[in-house]
Amino acid sequence: MSPCLVRLLRCFALLISCMSVCGDLEFAHADGAPPSKIAVIGAGIGGTATAHFLRQHFGQDVEIHVYEKGKVGGRLATVTVNNQEYESGGSVIHSLNLHMQDFVKLLGLKYRKNFPRKTAVFNGEHFLLEETDWYLLDLFRLWWRYGISFIRLQMWVEEIMEKFMRIYKYQAHGYAFSTVDELLHSLGGSLFINMTRNSVSESLLELGVSQRFIDEVIAAVTRVNYGQSVSIPAFVGAVSLAGAQANLWAVEGGNKLVCSGLLKEAKANLIHAQVTSVSLVSADTAQYQVSYTTEKEKGSAMYDIVIIATPLQEGMANITFENFEPPIPELPGAYHHTVVSIVHGYLNCSYFGYPDPKLFPFASILTTEAPALFFDSVENVSPVNISKGFKKKQPQEAAIWKVFSPQPLERKDLKTLFKSYYSVQVTDWQAYPQYGSTKRLPPIVLHDNMYYLNSIEWAASAMEMSSVAAKNIALLAYHRWNRELEMIDQKEFIHKIKTEL
Repeated sequence: MSPCLVRLLRCFALLISCMSVCGDLEFAHADGAPPSKIAVIGAGIGGTATAHFLRQHFGQDVEIHVYEKGKVGGRLATVTVNNQEYESGGSVIHSLNLHMQDFVKLLGLKYRKNFPRKTAVFNGEHFLLEETDWYLLDLFRLWWRYGISFIRLQMWVEEIMEKFMRIYKYQAHGYAFSTVDELLHSLGGSLFINMTRNSVSESLLELGVSQRFIDEVIAAVTRVNYGQSVSIPAFVGAVSLAGAQANLWAVEGGNKLVCSGLLKEAKANLIHAQVTSVSLVSADTAQYQVSYTTEKEKGSAMYDIVIIATPLQEGMANITFENFEPPIPELPGAYHHTVVSIVHGYLNCSYFGYPDPKLFPFASILTTEAPALFFDSVENVSPVNISKGFKKKQPQEAAIWKVFSPQPLERKDLKTLFKSYYSVQVTDWQAYPQYGSTKRLPPIVLHDNMYYLNSIEWAASAMEMSSVAAKNIALLAYHRWNRELEMIDQKEFIHKIKTEL
């Protein structure tokens, strides 16, 4: 075959690919005019990061409005105890989360000081695993109880993380993906796709990880991070296990400062309101009317692009979609309730088998699946602002403890966990998807210029996953608006970049 014919066939294949990705191109603006106004619904880390990236790509002339019915930060939040703030939402960030690192640097924020702590795994009767001051002793205990399962696990997580890191290279080159499946496939091929369909337990058993290790260690990690069992998909399980590593950090002053900082950096107009509906006004130009209510009035505004950065499942956002043909479908699936109790009190060390609290060495207690257990984890936490003379409280002292549980703690539960306590502050989060409640990953593109950011959560829910989704949607919206279809879902170009890594 002649070189000219080969090039012609490649160009034809690229054209067909672009048409299949984007379908009807009437929504695109061939005159090159930028959008006038963009709406982002939700001011959590996903929504505020989206506003930031939209400003980067669309420039300074476009108006960006961010709607938020509650507080900026969404599931990044704090509670106040004795004039000190403590994280009640998303608490830790991995050292390889490059978008979050970039945000902290851009906004001039600081890393919060970490304190060394020991962790133990509790089965409702006694500790199965106890961390010591001696690393080699801990390794020997792991080997003695679980064989080489922990080595196989570490190699698996590192492989997944290495493949996931490709997303930063793709996004730096400007590539976007129209579905979560396309994004995952670009990173890890069929491996990542299958990891959204198979459980972490099944995947690890296939690797030769022992059932005992899964029941005692993996279950403890998935319970503290997602409040769910080892039946969660393998991909979210890998993200959970990466979040259990030692190289974690947080933002001084609270992780929510990233959200408020990004809003300011994006020069976005924050509208404190409940969005009630999004209506398609003109099918020809794909303009949308966003209707909302505030404490004082009802209102509406017109937008060229709408990004929804809040969960739509189970009517959580209470947003109706009007005049769309075909109609915007209801998204299946449910969100998992996790109750966070911030308790100021004295831990009942006797419940964990330590009658003398001075001998109790653990600041973090994870749990396995056990019918008698009413909590997922308990942890001695530090405030988001750590002063120079701050010292971590000892177990025999009154300290601030964060308790994760599937249900609000009853009085008898608090009396079991604590000898006595001064205060309890409770937050009931619909924190992350109930994995397994739907088999389908939700769409990113809801309509021509309307996008859904939280679809990424159904692959895995984490601050960095939302930031990756924000960058992807900003790129996707920009390329679709400007007909730059060769930058969307293009496997040839992605393969070329992958070979450079």
